[in-house]
Amino acid sequence: MFGKGKLTLLGVQHVLAMYAGAVIVPLLIGGALHFSPAQMTYLVSIDIFMCGVATCLQLFVNRFFGIGLPVILGCAVQAIAPIILIGQSMSISAIYGAIIVSGVFVFLIAPFFSMIVRFFPPVVTGSVVTVIGLTLIPVAINNLAGGEGAKDFGSPYNLALGFGTLLLIILIFKFGKGFLRAIAVLIGLLAGSIVDAFTRGLSLSAVSEATWLHLPTPFYFGMPSFHASAIITMILISLVSMVESTGVYFALSDITGQKLKANDLTKGYRSEGLAIILGGIFNTFPYTAYSQNVGLVQLSGVKTKKVMYIAAGFLLVLGLVPKIGALTTTIPTAVLGGAMVAMFGMVVAQGIKMLGKVDFASQENLLIIACSVGVGLGVTAVPNLFHVLPAFLQLFTSNGIVAGSITAILLNIIFNIRLAPKEKTKLQESSVEQ
Repeated sequence: MFGKGKLTLLGVQHVLAMYAGAVIVPLLIGGALHFSPAQMTYLVSIDIFMCGVATCLQLFVNRFFGIGLPVILGCAVQAIAPIILIGQSMSISAIYGAIIVSGVFVFLIAPFFSMIVRFFPPVVTGSVVTVIGLTLIPVAINNLAGGEGAKDFGSPYNLALGFGTLLLIILIFKFGKGFLRAIAVLIGLLAGSIVDAFTRGLSLSAVSEATWLHLPTPFYFGMPSFHASAIITMILISLVSMVESTGVYFALSDITGQKLKANDLTKGYRSEGLAIILGGIFNTFPYTAYSQNVGLVQLSGVKTKKVMYIAAGFLLVLGLVPKIGALTTTIPTAVLGGAMVAMFGMVVAQGIKMLGKVDFASQENLLIIACSVGVGLGVTAVPNLFHVLPAFLQLFTSNGIVAGSITAILLNIIFNIRLAPKEKTKLQESSVEQ
């Protein structure tokens, strides 16, 4: 459909869409644990490199792993707080020991976790994808205003830059055709950055300070150590990521028309497990499917895996050449926010589209949607709602996406899967006959 040059631009667009979210994880963790500049350089570089490796593991389909959907993997944001806590209370080595074990756990339970696919009908997957989009919107709006905590947060300049970027994307969709529409987000990001450069000037200090080459080093921060409490914490985080990734997989399945079977999910979870293990070995973090790129797939209309392979290639190069990667960090936060509003909004739209397959005559289905979306948004708006619960339970209740997902799954089991004794007997007889 597109030539190599156009496919390359589409790949760059995906990298720009996820880059800020991927980089924020090592920046926050490294900052909280007081890493040196040299350690921070390694942490950011290897993080981007491993995002490319993790993405390739999902794209390359074989007997054992790879879901084969146009998916991008990045660091799991929900892992930030637990990793900081482990690093502060134990040691850096305890972080990576726990990450490695959690990756092995994900890899081993993949076949069993995929067997719960029947618990994800459209009423559940649609609700989960809708919640994912809605809970990400505040992130986009915060960025559009300049980034939470910024001195000029909500300034007229930031608002004009952010909404101007969004308006340009909309206008390209209104008047553009074909490939121009497909790279609307990329054009918006470039245009917004150019305007900001002429208005405020462009600082290239991050580029000049970065090195030209940085090779991945196994156990850069020392050999891992293994502590039961840290391992349990990271296993819980991995389960949370698997739930979130499941929603992303089903959203992409719906967009591409590629039906998912239990074996497909198994291979997808195994890829994440392998990515997490490698993350522990090379001292990065757990990985999960990125929903912002789902919105970009829907927005651009380009569903081929070739684009994702190109994006993964760019991530690998950016991770090996920090100077190139540092250049992408010059994109203003407000510009990213304007583009995110469109992308995350498309995730919401995709969830609503998936809910279109639901039987709305059923009051039970309406209640499942109402409660899952309500709980997901409620926890996002009031994150300390469950602060009195034990810490390990808060891993599930302090994240709006996970809280909403669990609500949808449990209510679907209660209303739609519980069988009456007679129905259960018939189902068992039918299974025996087959």
